[in-house]
Amino acid sequence: MNVDVFYQALIEGVKAMSWLEILAAIFGAISVVCSKQNSIWLYPTGLISTGIYVYLLSREQFKLYAEATLNAYYFIMSIYGWYHWAKKKPSEPEVPIAWASRTEWIVTVAIALIGWAVFYYLLSHFSNSDVPLVDAFVSATACAGMWLLAKRKIENWVVLNISNLVAIPLLFHKKLVATAVLTIFLFIVAVMGYFSWKKIWKSYSK
Repeated sequence: MNVDVFYQALIEGVKAMSWLEILAAIFGAISVVCSKQNSIWLYPTGLISTGIYVYLLSREQFKLYAEATLNAYYFIMSIYGWYHWAKKKPSEPEVPIAWASRTEWIVTVAIALIGWAVFYYLLSHFSNSDVPLVDAFVSATACAGMWLLAKRKIENWVVLNISNLVAIPLLFHKKLVATAVLTIFLFIVAVMGYFSWKKIWKSYSK
């Protein structure tokens, strides 16, 4: 794709943006900033963003059904993560940030690979998706990363950024410009989040 074609696609995407997508992107950005800061507010703000995206991405205009399903998963995992983080008593220490164990890595890889296969099969056989392979990969790897995030594992940022790298061109292709820009922002914050959580983990060891 040359520069002129990309620029034209970008302009068309900007014109196609809806207030609903912009709202979802704003709350998504707030949620990821809260996540970087290790704040429980990442979950209520995330619930708003993912709830909107479930509706938006499943529309016939975009046909990103795996992404819509992913956001439904995010919605559910946000409820689980909110409970997991908040269930402690005031006198109890917070759930600590830590590195993933070998068992947790096995679960993570299993979620990604099995999820990719399942999403691809469903999209290929039971939907009119025109990007089943890529849509399935983005959703499966993001599911794996979200699971690590709920467990407060440092590597969640790495897995989520694998998903983000593939999602960015896909979203531009679908003219979801606000969401693509949000995903670029998520990628940058995830890099910062990795080092921020690593620093917090080191403080536990002192």
